[in-house]
Amino acid sequence: MDFNELTASMFADKIGVQRSSISHILSGRNKPSLDFVLKIISEFKDVDLYWLLNGVGSFPKKAENKSNASAPSLFTSETNDEKKIQRIVVFYKDGTFEEYQK
Repeated sequence: MDFNELTASMFADKIGVQRSSISHILSGRNKPSLDFVLKIISEFKDVDLYWLLNGVGSFPKKAENKSNASAPSLFTSETNDEKKIQRIVVFYKDGTFEEYQK
């Protein structure tokens, strides 16, 4: 919450839980449920699940390297002149997409 400069009530509203849930978790009365944790990582993309559950790792989550060198090449199939992949488009639930071309 501090990282994103959110109050407890703003945080609760942002992830879609009752404000009392945040209060109970912060006071130690309750432990967060799996649904609560999933709402956090769904809303805050910079939160690593492993870090949130175990306190191990880094926060904010390190950006994944999206260079073409690390991606396997699906475009270089030189076995014969049959159909070859020209591009791959991956669509995400949040409406964004990534396109990979030869």
